[in-house]
Amino acid sequence: MCWTAKSFIRGLNFSVKYCSKDNHLQTICLYSKLKPKKCHILDWSGSTRNSTVPPGSILPWRFFSCKQEGTEIPCKRKKIASITTPELLYKDLLKSEQKNWNEISGRYKAMAERIKKKIEELHNEYTLSSGSPRIKVGESVYFEENGCIFLSKADAVDEGKVHILFSVEDLGFYDAFIQRIRISPDQRYMATSLKSENSEEATCVVMKLGDFPVVEKVIPNVFSFEWVTNDVLYYTSQKNLKCQNVFMTTFTKQKHTELVYTEQDARFFVDIYCTKDRRFLTINSNSKTTSEVWLVDCRHPFKLPVLVQARTKGVIYHIEHRNDELYILTTYGEPAEYKLMKAPVGSSGMENWQLVYAPEEKSKLIDLEMFSDHCILFLQNAGHLYLNVISFVSHSVHSIQDETLVPITVFHNMNSKELHRKPLLVHVYGAYGIDLNMSFKEEKLLLIEEGWILAYCHVRGGGELGHSWHKDGCQHNKLKGLHDLKACIMLLHELGFSQPKYTALAAASAGGVLAGALCNSDPELIRAMVLQAPFVDVLNTMMKTHLPLTIEEQEEWGNPLLDEKCMKYIKSYCPYHNIKPQYYPSVFITAYENDQRIPLTGVLRYVQKLRKAALDHAGRTKKKGNWIPNIILDIQANGSHCDSSWEDSLNEVARQLAFLKKELEDV
Repeated sequence: MCWTAKSFIRGLNFSVKYCSKDNHLQTICLYSKLKPKKCHILDWSGSTRNSTVPPGSILPWRFFSCKQEGTEIPCKRKKIASITTPELLYKDLLKSEQKNWNEISGRYKAMAERIKKKIEELHNEYTLSSGSPRIKVGESVYFEENGCIFLSKADAVDEGKVHILFSVEDLGFYDAFIQRIRISPDQRYMATSLKSENSEEATCVVMKLGDFPVVEKVIPNVFSFEWVTNDVLYYTSQKNLKCQNVFMTTFTKQKHTELVYTEQDARFFVDIYCTKDRRFLTINSNSKTTSEVWLVDCRHPFKLPVLVQARTKGVIYHIEHRNDELYILTTYGEPAEYKLMKAPVGSSGMENWQLVYAPEEKSKLIDLEMFSDHCILFLQNAGHLYLNVISFVSHSVHSIQDETLVPITVFHNMNSKELHRKPLLVHVYGAYGIDLNMSFKEEKLLLIEEGWILAYCHVRGGGELGHSWHKDGCQHNKLKGLHDLKACIMLLHELGFSQPKYTALAAASAGGVLAGALCNSDPELIRAMVLQAPFVDVLNTMMKTHLPLTIEEQEEWGNPLLDEKCMKYIKSYCPYHNIKPQYYPSVFITAYENDQRIPLTGVLRYVQKLRKAALDHAGRTKKKGNWIPNIILDIQANGSHCDSSWEDSLNEVARQLAFLKKELEDV
C-alpha cells in the first residue's frame, strides 16, 4: 500500500508544527484555473508496504541508455577511417563538463559554504529529539543508531540499559547504512538489509540472536524480506533494477533455499509483505496499472502460494487480513478509484468481492491500517487530508479532519513585505500518480526565513486528487501536466507572489520532464531552473526496449515503437527534442557518475545541446549587453539516484542554493 499509518500521522504532525503562526510561517492553499486549449528511508514498520519502487523512493526512476551509434568519417585520401565510439564521445563530453565546472565553481564556493553552515545549524536545531524509530516485540525494543542495532527491555531504554547486537563496521560494511530490520516472531533471528550509498542493491544479513549474536547467512541483491515463521525467511532478489523472483530460505537443522515464485512479465515488479496479523505473507506483482497477489499461509510456509485474483488489466489491488476475511484496497469497479472491499479467504475471486467503503467523488483513498475491531482509512478529499475510522463492532464510520493539501501550496514568512519582489521557488513532479514531496527539510526553512516563497504545484499526473488525477496526466494526457504548471506559475505571479525575473523552478527525476518542457515552451516565466538527476529524453529512452524499465513504463509514457501517434506526441513535449535557439533561463543540473537509472551520457547530451542553443540565440540577437544564461552541470562521483550521504547531500544542496541566490538575488 502507499503509506504506513505512522508515516502519515508523523507527516501531519510535522506540518502542523512547522506551519504554525508562532514560526511566522504562512501556508496558503490555492487553485489555479486552466482554460481549455491555452494551456534515506529506513523502513521500521511491522510489514513492508506494497510498492513497485524501493522504500524511500519518490518515484520509479528512469534508466537512460549510455549506448549510441558510432559514426565512421572517411579521410580525403582514404588512408584510414576515424571512428567515434560511444566510449570516446562519453569521455570527451565528461572532460568538457568537468573542465567547465572547475572554471566556474569558484564563484559559488564562498556562498555555498555559508549556506552549508546555516543548514547544519538548522538540522541540529530541528532534528527530532525522540531519536531513531523503535521496534517493540513483546517486552523487547530494537532500535538503530549510528550504524549499530541495539536491544533493550521496553522499560529500560531511557535508562541506557542496552545491548549491542550489530555493528555495520564490525562486519566489514564500512560504506553501508542500515535500511530495514525484521525480527523473527520468537526473536531468535534478526534480518537486516544494508545498502551502499553508491548502489541500488542491498545485502541482507541474517543473525542468530542470543548472548553472543552470530551471522548465520549473508544474501546479496535483496529488495524485500519477511519472516514467515520463527525460522523461515522469504525474500525477493533484485537484478538490473528489477525484482521478479521470490525465494524461501530456512534456518532449521536442514537448511535449504528454494525458488518459490517467478514473474515472467517484464512490466511487473515483485515485492512481499506480511499482513498486520501475520496470518499471511503476500507476494505482490505490480505493474503501473495492474496487480496480482498470491498468499502464503504463515502456518504452513512450505505449501505453494495461493492466487487471490488473476491479474486483470487496469485493476490494482492490495491485501490485508482479519478474521478469515481478506480486506482488499482496489480500483476494481466504477469509478476506477481506490475503494475498500472484502472476500472470504477461501473464495477470494473478484466475483466474491463485496464493497465495504467507497470514498466520495473527487476523494482519494490512500491507505488503510487494520486492527482487531476497526480499521483506519487515510483519505484526501478536494485536497483535504482526513482519517475515517470504520468500526467492525458498531458498523459505523467516524471522520477525523486534518491538514490541507491542494493543487498549489504556498509557504512564505508572514512578516515578508512586498512579496512581488521576493524570490519564488516553484516545485513540480506530476508523474506515476505520486504526490509531490513536501516533507520538511532544513534548506526549505532556511529559504523561508530569508524571505523566499516556496510553491508546490500538484499538477495532473501526480496522485493528489486520486487515480483519475494521475490518468489525466499520463500517456496521451502528459501535456496537461505542462499546461497545469504554466497556469500555476502565471497565477502565482498574478496574485503578487514574485515575478518572472525572481522565479526559479525545481524538479527531480521524472519531474524533469515537465520542468524541461516548460523551459522550452515558456522560458520567459522563470529566471532559473534546478534539476536533480532529471529525465530529459523521454523519446529515445522509450524507443529502447532492451533497457530494464522501458517496457514497465509504457503504461506511464506510452509505446512509441508500436504507435506512431504516441511517438509524435512524446516528441512534442520531450525536453531534449524541443531545444531550440531562443531565450533560456539559467540551469543548474546535478547528476551522478554511478547513477544506474539515469546514466550520465544522456544528461551530458542534453546539457551540450541546451548550452549551444542558448549561445546560438545570443549570437543571433547581437544586442548590446545581451544576457547569456549559465548552463551548469555538477557531476558527482559519489552518491546515486536514490541515496547520498548526509555530507554529499549537504554539499549538493549548498551548491544549488548558491546558484539560485546568485541568479535571483543579484538581479
